[in-house]
Parts: sequence; C-alpha cells; structure tokens
Amino acid sequence: MSARRGKRDAEFGEYDPSGGPLPDFDPGFPSPVAKLAMVFVVSAAVLTAPLWAPFLMRHMPYFRVRRVEIVGARYVAPSDILTRLHVDTMASIWDPTKPLAERIATIPDIATAVVGRKLPGTLIVQVTERTPVALVPANGGFLVFDERGTSLRVDPSRVAVDVPILSQRDTVVLRLLGTMRTKMPTLYARLSEVRRVSSDELVLQLKNWPVRVRRDVTLERLADIDPIEADLVRRHLRVAEIDLRYRDQVIARMQ
Repeated sequence: MSARRGKRDAEFGEYDPSGGPLPDFDPGFPSPVAKLAMVFVVSAAVLTAPLWAPFLMRHMPYFRVRRVEIVGARYVAPSDILTRLHVDTMASIWDPTKPLAERIATIPDIATAVVGRKLPGTLIVQVTERTPVALVPANGGFLVFDERGTSLRVDPSRVAVDVPILSQRDTVVLRLLGTMRTKMPTLYARLSEVRRVSSDELVLQLKNWPVRVRRDVTLERLADIDPIEADLVRRHLRVAEIDLRYRDQVIARMQ
C-alpha cells in the first residue's frame, strides 16, 4: 500500500493498515438486527405499561387522593359512604379500586358500587341504591322497605321518599310493588296506599278511586285498570270502587 493512499484514507478516518479494501459498512447507523431489537423493547414496554406504570405512579405525590365524587346516592348519606371508603390524602388514586368498592357495597342500602379515577387526584364512586317501594307505619313513624321485604336505613323525616303506604309488612305485596315500579311506573306513581283487608284481598288506593284486587293479582290483571278508567271518565260516572277480584269480570260500584 502506498503511503499516499494511507494518507488519503486517514484524512477521512478510514485508514486500513493492511492496505486491503475498506468494508462497505457505516458504523454511524444501527444494523437491522439492532433496529429489530429496539422495536421489540419499545413494543414490550408499551404493551406492559398497564402492569408497571400504575405501580410507579402510586408513589408520586401528584396522584394522591384530593377529592371524592359520589354519584347515584340519594338516600344514603355521603358521609356514610366516605366513612366506609376509608381513604385519606396519603392514598393514591392508583391504589386498587376493587377493595374500595367492596367496602362501600357492605352498606346494607347499597346494591352495587364501582370506584373509578379522574386524574390527577379524584376518585369517582358510582353507587346503585336499593330502591324503596313502600312505607310501613311503625312506632309513630314509618319504616322504609324495598321489594325484598328488607327494611332500609332511610329516614323519611330527613329524605323525601315518594312511595305508597302499606298497612303492614307483606313480602308478597312488596314484590308486587317492586315489579309495578319497574314495569308499570305510571300506575305505581298514582298509587298512594295499599290496604290489606283480608288474608287474600287488597285495596289499592289510586288518585281517583280505590281498586279492590286479590293479594296474588298479576300485572296483566292490573293492566285492565287503564281502559276501565278511560271509559268511566268518558261517561262522567262517579265511581266508589273498581273490583278486579273476579276472573274476566270488572265491577264498578257507583257512588
């Protein structure tokens, strides 16, 4: 190799003392294998981020709980939910939320609870309450019952409870009222009182007049009330009571 060529190659930083041909390789760029490895590492980091990112962020003061929003609570006091939630400002919103929801669900009047997050420091508590369907007189006041026949811890003197009054606790009637509330809400909303007049008879006090039914009355039978009422109103008749106790018959007793 001539000294001239060696000098020329040295000027470009490619001097080969052996004098052989220079390899066709640019060390300034990664090889295809290195590129593939980098893509694999980045992809793995992205795909596994849900596993390791919350663990890292749990220890950041920026994500500590500063606020709790409660959605869906009408009868249960928010203070009761916060007490059962039992979190403080040292907790992180990236802490597991399932245990929090399970704590809230232990409140007897809560049917379901879900806890979510809103960055940077808010927990969202979404609750579904057990729904009152009737008030039952007790000790000079009223107890609130749901369709299961369970007494709820709702104070009607503190919270407005717009449900009919039931003369006594009756699980059959409470289930009926719960079904009416779901499937016949218009009729349920017109119902102010349910009186049990015998072992197998009820009187449903509607806005316009009472309706006498059997204790095991079905929704299909109750659906007969609407056309009957429409006909009575159209004819301007003054009715004392509608009787649905007899199969395939409707008796309207006049005043």
